Amino acid sequence: MSSTAPTSARPDRSTPRPTGPDAEAWIAKLRAANINPRTGLATDYLNHFNEAIMLLEMVPDIPECSEDFLAWYPLSYAEHFTLSNFKARDLAIEAYELADTRIRAEFDNITSTMTSILTAVGQAMREVRQDKTRATLAEQATIWVKPLVTLAGGIINGGTDADVETIMANN
Repeated sequence: MSSTAPTSARPDRSTPRPTGPDAEAWIAKLRAANINPRTGLATDYLNHFNEAIMLLEMVPDIPECSEDFLAWYPLSYAEHFTLSNFKARDLAIEAYELADTRIRAEFDNITSTMTSILTAVGQAMREVRQDKTRATLAEQATIWVKPLVTLAGGIINGGTDADVETIMANN
């Protein structure tokens, strides 16, 4: 099993972000790869959590889907891209490592919370025997995790604190 919390290979940002004319090329490269140049983050990582949500949403109607959910395991941002077919995966990891530490910390906090919830629900599902109990766990987990995916998406897309408050009020 993989780590449960996202990590950064270079938290001290020893490699600075490009500046001047190099910055323009860097921004164009990020945009072409569908990586937000303001945040250095890519929404593709949220697919990892959306997969778990999709499986959980199926559990109440198709109880055997709980086994598929139980096969899901947490991946850090870098692990996700390393294992993905994302064409600019190395760029995504580099941009994440160069991201503003405050943005990355906020993002990592939310993704760590989602990972904790999904891991705890998986552990609970392994311990129960009734499909109805698994369905209840699955439904509750989606209620908790979906707004967090939205928050994480807001951070990736450079949302403000006001945007986050609006998202939470509407979920």
